[in-house]
Amino acid sequence: MDLNVIVVERKEDGQLVTIDERRWSQAMINATQHANFVVVGGQEYEMLEGRLNIEKQFLELLVLKVVAE
Repeated sequence: MDLNVIVVERKEDGQLVTIDERRWSQAMINATQHANFVVVGGQEYEMLEGRLNIEKQFLELLVLKVVAE
């Protein structure tokens, strides 16, 4: 079963910005149980939490940008 996934970045000021939206395979969705980070557009993000919206049939992932020190 594929599912639409929306990746939302929480900015430093608290603003929420959608950075990616696409259909994920079941294997990719399952992989989120084992991964703490995701790469979108060449940028690494830490996954904070997920929210499943059953009415709109999508999974929303909240992420923070990883800043290299």
